[in-house]
Amino acid sequence: MAMASIARRKGFHLFRSHQGIRFGSDDNDVVVLGGGPGGYVAAIKAAQLGLKTTCIEKRGTLGGTCLNVGCIPSKALLHSSHMYHEAKHSFANHGIKLASVEVDLPAMMGQKDKAVGNLTKGIEGLFKKNKVNYVKGYGKFLSPSEVSVDTLEGGSTIVKGKNIIIATGSDVKSLPGITIDEERIVSSTGALALKEVPKRLVVIGAGYIGLEMGSVWGRLGSEVTVVEFGPDIVPTMDGEVRKQFQPGGDQTSLEADVVLVSAGRVPFTAGLELDKIGVQTDKAGRILVNERFATNVPGVYAIGDVIPGPMLAHKAEEDGVACVEYIAGKEGHVDYDLVPGVVYTHPEVASVGKTEEQVKTLGVDYRVGKFPFLANSRAKAIDDAEGVVKILAEKETDKILGVHIMAPNAGELIHEAVLALQYGASSEDIARTCHAHPTMSEAVKEAAMATYDKPIHI
Repeated sequence: MAMASIARRKGFHLFRSHQGIRFGSDDNDVVVLGGGPGGYVAAIKAAQLGLKTTCIEKRGTLGGTCLNVGCIPSKALLHSSHMYHEAKHSFANHGIKLASVEVDLPAMMGQKDKAVGNLTKGIEGLFKKNKVNYVKGYGKFLSPSEVSVDTLEGGSTIVKGKNIIIATGSDVKSLPGITIDEERIVSSTGALALKEVPKRLVVIGAGYIGLEMGSVWGRLGSEVTVVEFGPDIVPTMDGEVRKQFQPGGDQTSLEADVVLVSAGRVPFTAGLELDKIGVQTDKAGRILVNERFATNVPGVYAIGDVIPGPMLAHKAEEDGVACVEYIAGKEGHVDYDLVPGVVYTHPEVASVGKTEEQVKTLGVDYRVGKFPFLANSRAKAIDDAEGVVKILAEKETDKILGVHIMAPNAGELIHEAVLALQYGASSEDIARTCHAHPTMSEAVKEAAMATYDKPIHI
């Protein structure tokens, strides 16, 4: 039977059709299931290494949860709401007087959506540039080397690959007895698209997402209450930093106009039919992999939120690069102990390495150096001096074990510490590195000085 030709778009793979099912014209070296931070980065890196690559994404836009309904839109709203809060509460202190300040929520949401749209289109452009084949649809395994895709256009495609990487990310964790309708009871997705500022917002879960979205709506005028079942907010945070960051509260009954359910995330593997090919998972639904990101099924790999480790976009990206390097016969490496974490509230909280509680558990003799931003000249000059830098170092060798920062731009400051830990630096190494003046990063230098000797400015 004659096969109908399908028009080829520049930079995309040619498919052939037979009885309503389309087949790839030949096998791929790499097929990536999922176009989020882990998946799209893996696909681009594979193509850069000369591997014929196809990426399958069910959403129809690349970037995954992070870019579409997570990291990026939340940061857009965090920035916009912070600007409003500053205009209303801080501008007068700097000699700027305004007759009135109002929130135009549709315009604010429009700015957020524009940023998301531009970035998703940007990734499609990167796919074309690197000759990554892009299939829009929901994929499921037929065999360890074949994926059937129900395309968004309504057809069906079979994509073949010598190596298949599962990068399908995670989904919102539900709570028993609570039905999310994305209007009154919302997930982070719904919280990013509320049509009006709720008078009272209750956030269930004091993790990264809950605190950030609570910050957005609190700045815009909501009365926000955060409910946490555990004893602490952000349990991965250093205890001393948490005490400065965390407001207390008593148990009470709460009434709310909107409830944000932010109890964490779970691996998303629904519909992949992993059981058909025998991929092993743990009790939490995470796919089990070895140090090369290989599953128990030859030729099938997994990265990002579907495997153990921090559920963070930048961790997934590192997974993707390393996994593809292994497939290409090279060496890859990701150290999960050195993946930085950031809470994008104001002030931000960022950390890398061990907390003081973890160091104590290890039984290591250590030193602690701290420096408050109240003693930092740049922070005082801009009237934004809440926070501290805390460094933990091994007593005998002075090797840095962990760094924790609470500051307006902690998420930017932390990377000096990430690099230091990556290369086994000592606190004296940071302390003897010249830092520009006046900068917030001088607080990192001073904390390092306090760790191995004494700081200058306090």
